[in-house]
Amino acid sequence: SSQLSSLPLQILLYVNGIYYIFYFLATLAMIIYKSQVFSYPDDFLAPDLAVLFLMAILEVPRSYLGFKGNLTEAEAPLGLSLGLTVGSVVLCVYLLLWQTYVLWADVLLNAVLLSAYGLESGLKVTAIAAFVS
Repeated sequence: SSQLSSLPLQILLYVNGIYYIFYFLATLAMIIYKSQVFSYPDDFLAPDLAVLFLMAILEVPRSYLGFKGNLTEAEAPLGLSLGLTVGSVVLCVYLLLWQTYVLWADVLLNAVLLSAYGLESGLKVTAIAAFVS
């Protein structure tokens, strides 16, 4: 029998997990910085922080299901991970376009994360297609 799990997907999941830790800490530091330096309305600070923390909460099952689905060659966990990726993309786009202040560092961090999510999603779809056939 042949092995159907995707090594590029596994590597990307691992690298994306490490990058996300950096992304979370950098984005949190920038939100704190923006709240101190700019006149950050109190009504908008809480939603920006809530989106960041919700994104972090989504990242754990998203990554776990991606790892598990790929290694066990099961399409259900990989499909759930793909669904959670869509939610993470929406939250990432919020932080890219609609948060109160967007710095160039925000654009850079979010662009890298969105690129990784896009590549990861393509590899997940390819892996699911391989598992089903």
